[in-house]
Amino acid sequence: MSSLYLKLAVTGIRKNGKIYVPYILTCVGMITMYYIVSYLTYSKSVYNMRGGDDMQMILSWGTGVIALFAAIFLFYTNSFVIRRRKKEFGLYNILGMGKKNIAVILIWETIITFAVSAVSGLGIGILLSKLSELVTARILGDSAALGFTVEVNAVKNTLMIFGSVFVLILLNALRQIHLSKPIELLHSEHAGEKPPKAKWILAVLGVMILGAAYYISCTIEEPMEAIAMFFVAVVMVIAATYMLFTAGSVALCKALQKNKRYYYKTEHFVSVSSMAYRMKRNGASLASICVLSTMVLVMISSTLCLYVGKEESLRTRYPRDIVIETYSVAEEATDAVHRTACSVLKKNGIPAKDLLYYKYLPAAGMIDGSTVSFNIDKYGDSVDFAKIYQLFILTIDDYNRLMDKNETITDDEIIIYTSKSDYEYDELTIEDFKTMKIKKQADDFITNGVDTSQVFSSIFIFVPDLEALEEITDFQKSMYGENSSDLEDYYSFDLDCDEETVMAVYKDIENEIFALHQKDEGFPDTKIECLAKGKQSFYSMFGALFFLAILLSIVFICAAVLIMYYKQITEGYEDAGRFEIMQKVGMTKREIRKSINSQILTVFFAPLLMAGLHTGFAFPIISRLLKLFGLFNTTLLIGVTAGAFAVFAVFYALVYKITSRSYYRIVSK
Repeated sequence: MSSLYLKLAVTGIRKNGKIYVPYILTCVGMITMYYIVSYLTYSKSVYNMRGGDDMQMILSWGTGVIALFAAIFLFYTNSFVIRRRKKEFGLYNILGMGKKNIAVILIWETIITFAVSAVSGLGIGILLSKLSELVTARILGDSAALGFTVEVNAVKNTLMIFGSVFVLILLNALRQIHLSKPIELLHSEHAGEKPPKAKWILAVLGVMILGAAYYISCTIEEPMEAIAMFFVAVVMVIAATYMLFTAGSVALCKALQKNKRYYYKTEHFVSVSSMAYRMKRNGASLASICVLSTMVLVMISSTLCLYVGKEESLRTRYPRDIVIETYSVAEEATDAVHRTACSVLKKNGIPAKDLLYYKYLPAAGMIDGSTVSFNIDKYGDSVDFAKIYQLFILTIDDYNRLMDKNETITDDEIIIYTSKSDYEYDELTIEDFKTMKIKKQADDFITNGVDTSQVFSSIFIFVPDLEALEEITDFQKSMYGENSSDLEDYYSFDLDCDEETVMAVYKDIENEIFALHQKDEGFPDTKIECLAKGKQSFYSMFGALFFLAILLSIVFICAAVLIMYYKQITEGYEDAGRFEIMQKVGMTKREIRKSINSQILTVFFAPLLMAGLHTGFAFPIISRLLKLFGLFNTTLLIGVTAGAFAVFAVFYALVYKITSRSYYRIVSK
């Protein structure tokens, strides 16, 4: 008896190849992607690469994202498969086969589908794993280890996760069969074909939510606030998109039907009437395509921009090849550090270039209006992180020397420079200390690297002299106590030599300064940074984000394509009877093709246009977020985003052509 069920399962899959083959290919693709990302996460070869540990940390996030999306999407695509099979199962039921017997057939079909998908997906993933490792090595600027390995943990995780997904899909299918009556199964393809009413309230609500999300993106100023509000805006856009495509699309059809000049044409009459019958389901599918397209555009444009502009971001974070920060401005200590660095350079025969040095106070403060409060702890859990700023306080003499200016200020005046955000007041009050008038806002200031590495916005404050700087330092210490910041001496320079020599000089300076600490336990702490050393961390982080974005984009694109395909196939079978009647009453195949093109053009290019609109309005908040990574090149982001949309639009048009042909072949029969 079991052989009969197995035979029926195989026959069912084979005869429904048009819907099962894409479904199985999707399963294979998801399993392949998951294994590749999981393999790279566990690979010892990747771990041993320079920056490999950072890349593995970022890729580990991708495994969770792919697993979650795969579960949701496979449920979604399986619903198309079950919908097409319900009529067949209903016929089995009427002919005397019980629901338990149908359940056995479904179990066999699930086992076969999972076995084919798992074997094929893991096989392809294992074959491509070495290639992915080589690509990773190329991104990190390193070389991959020789040999070919299979990560057992990656295989186990893949089988466990996708095995669980298939079990849940099976249980959901069994639930649907169990709750359906035979007559409902036979007529399942025609269920829900009553044209829904235009839900104007839902459509207006969708417009309002989308407008609010766009407003958030366009008006947000603080990068820290952008982090908090980005996900809120994303959820609002997704919700509004589904509202507009489900409710708005119905309203559109109603409006088109009222337009007699448009509606009463052969190519429009049939297409609009057909769309009006299933707009609720169509709307959900189109909204899904729009959301997936937007995700692809945002991920690719932002991560590609980071990857292309990594050198610029790196130099912003590390203004010089070697940076030495001494947590004291005592001349005895700072002179010792400077002499040590100079002696190492002299010993190696390498002169310092583009020397940069100054004294400053770094401090965190909460700015409410025009008032700065150093004691953030007093706000407790109610602290507004969007109002927290990183303050860098310097003397006007250092500003003039560094920027080649000749500015003068009085004792109660300051000059400020802001990065990542704007400051709109004409004075600045340090709480319980003094109020200072802002003489002017500087247009530019040197990059100190510290500002770039902060998630908070920054304000550079230039005070009259060192005495004023020390007074602010003393007040800040009274607020923070042991947690207060110290005045720092910033000393940095470039070297005209290769990276290996830079690293050697860096290590020599590090050792010599460590010797100063050993001689004098009271010697102030010193931090040394090297661009050549930090470079690999930058490459691994930006490279991993770009690589992960490519993999996720492939997954999302495949999902969007499959939704398009299943939508066309499903509607093709449903519309075949209608077009057959139309042909009998005199409608030609040429007119049918025109009607199909009208329907698909009207419906399928709406998600692309909406995705472009979403991406355009997401630009301000994305640019704010990229500033946290040290990327301030807005022109680059505009160019990359426009290029990504153009390439995606061409691909989208090709998919449209292919799916429209599939639909036409079905209805023309």
